[in-house]
Amino acid sequence: MPGVVALRRDGEVAVITVDNPPVNALSQAVRTGLVDAFSQARDDKTVKAIVLTAAGRTFIAGADITEFDKAPTSPTLVDVIALIDAIEKPTIAAVHGTPLGGGLEVTLGCHFRIAAAGTRLGLPEIKLGLIPGAGGTQRLPRLVGMEKGAAMILSGDPIPASEALALGLIDEIFEGDPAAVGIAFARKVLAEKRAILPVSRRDDKIAPLRADPVKFDAIVAAHAKRARGLHAPTAAIEALRMNLDVPIAQAIERERAKFMELRGGEQSKAQRHIFFAEREAAKIPGLSKDVKPREIRRAAVIGAGTMGGGIAMCFANAGIPVTVIETKDEALKRGLGLVEKNYRASAARGAMANEDVDRRLGLMTGAVGLDAAKDADIVVEAVFEEMDIKRDVFGKLDALTGPDTVLATNTSYLDVNAIAHTTTRPSSVVGMHFFSPANVMKLLEIVRGADTAPEVLATAMAVGRKIGKVPVVVGVCHGFVGNRMLRARSIEAERLLLEGALPQDVDGALTEFGFPMGPFAMSDLAGLDVSWRMRKAQGARAEIADQLCEMGRFGQKTSKGFYLYEAGSRAPRPDPEVEALIVATSQRLGITRTPLDRKTITERLIFPMINEGARILEEGIAQRPGDIDVIWVYGYGFPIWRGGPMFYADSVGLPYIRDRLIAFAKLTGDKRHEPAALLSRLAKEGGTFGGLTAKAA
Repeated sequence: MPGVVALRRDGEVAVITVDNPPVNALSQAVRTGLVDAFSQARDDKTVKAIVLTAAGRTFIAGADITEFDKAPTSPTLVDVIALIDAIEKPTIAAVHGTPLGGGLEVTLGCHFRIAAAGTRLGLPEIKLGLIPGAGGTQRLPRLVGMEKGAAMILSGDPIPASEALALGLIDEIFEGDPAAVGIAFARKVLAEKRAILPVSRRDDKIAPLRADPVKFDAIVAAHAKRARGLHAPTAAIEALRMNLDVPIAQAIERERAKFMELRGGEQSKAQRHIFFAEREAAKIPGLSKDVKPREIRRAAVIGAGTMGGGIAMCFANAGIPVTVIETKDEALKRGLGLVEKNYRASAARGAMANEDVDRRLGLMTGAVGLDAAKDADIVVEAVFEEMDIKRDVFGKLDALTGPDTVLATNTSYLDVNAIAHTTTRPSSVVGMHFFSPANVMKLLEIVRGADTAPEVLATAMAVGRKIGKVPVVVGVCHGFVGNRMLRARSIEAERLLLEGALPQDVDGALTEFGFPMGPFAMSDLAGLDVSWRMRKAQGARAEIADQLCEMGRFGQKTSKGFYLYEAGSRAPRPDPEVEALIVATSQRLGITRTPLDRKTITERLIFPMINEGARILEEGIAQRPGDIDVIWVYGYGFPIWRGGPMFYADSVGLPYIRDRLIAFAKLTGDKRHEPAALLSRLAKEGGTFGGLTAKAA
């Protein structure tokens, strides 16, 4: 058969091969080819068994998501799998690479599955605001049990072949050519006259739940808690529950209907936007594909505080030896002790094995003095956010390290160019802005200085990906992208307190919007003194926050900040003393307090951020609107189902945002609220930020 699906014979075994580079996505052509090939093999009486495999680097890695915004075309994936499921000859899927989503669902239509060592299998649809749409919620639990099936579907995380074998998802792990091994496995099935039973008719792992449905609720309870505001997890739980009391054909039909409903919904569109935006962020305009990153065999981190320790954990987690450097032995021991405590806590809750902890700790070396950085291929500075300290460190590193060493600063706000010019080789300097806690947060702002060499930029991006981050390139300005936009929100949050809101009103509006935490609870968590010190260095003031700091209220660390915290608790409680302070400050400043509804509060917080994002695009600090969205989703908790601030702006409508900003400027007298030129132009022309992304692409 010509085209993207080929059918050949090897004796009595038919071999069907999908060849649709680069990842064998399930396009309409592939689905049609599969229907034709399986139909021919089914109807050929000389064929006794059928092997399904794929060419290239991976088995079918999922649906062709470029088709998601188009009308469905026949045959659907449900049609393909139903055809395979009904075949009465042994069917074997021989897989490698990443059989994900629809690719894994195709294998669930087969009687047997074998996987190459190193294969990772999963149903990641939930990460796109979807659920499996071709029987995955019904067939997977029948193979692996509801507990693991629900975990795979509701997390979207893939599992390795070794775990898949232990669970019963696959029948064998192999080395070698998938087609050749698949043919051998098929012949073994025939020779042993193994019974064949479609996954759709297997029931032994579901029957206990039917007898005691309360167990199902216990299995999904933890996942349901984490699904606040998201439609897809709720739909997935409903679909999984159908395993208990709905005939499978009817359940698959309902699952498909829910999939189509989600696919057309705003949440999935937003999450698909982030999916593509994250991949676009890896493309750096002006950086030639011929530029190769430098090899990183050893890293050094300057500073063993919370941030430095977290960064060191990132390197150790990725298998990169790392030296953690401090100025005094006491600070070094304290920092490394905290790292070990974090690792041991992860092992205690089952997140990693004790041997993994020992291996990672074994990759860390502690040292006092910058001399220990001399053999590192990359040095990440994570000292206090003060320019004089950073310039001193970089001046010394310049003399100590080799000419090819990448020198990275973890500054959150400061001028990377000024830091770079402390050295005699500013081309070796780049910003690598990690987010706290560094070993957890996915975002990494890669700050390209005016002199940063292309290979240094490429190295920083490659290192970011290797240590499990989502790296996004940004330009140099105060606060770069994320913190510059955050400052616009912070100024407005303080202003709202003076105008009539209380901390719980502001935080409540943002958590209702979808943020995991509001600005004042977040300030208490981070420590109010951190921003206070920064404001004092800049000669700036925040009326309420600075007064709280002057009272010694630094947040959770002192059990008092914008909120009160009981001993041993991180739950914020409104504090009458803070409320009185806010009211008194409004009176002192001559501001008449008026009630503010949540819609107004949300717009006053989000729209200035969008406006600042437009200015960032105008200035070229961010390369594309999607980069801003990725930064805010992965670094600041912007709800992924709203797609990031710039995508959200398009969904609200730029003319409306422009008009509201004009009204805010009149209300507050703050010129920063006046609409950015780019925002005004797009609103006038009927354009969108998304349209800018499309043009750039």
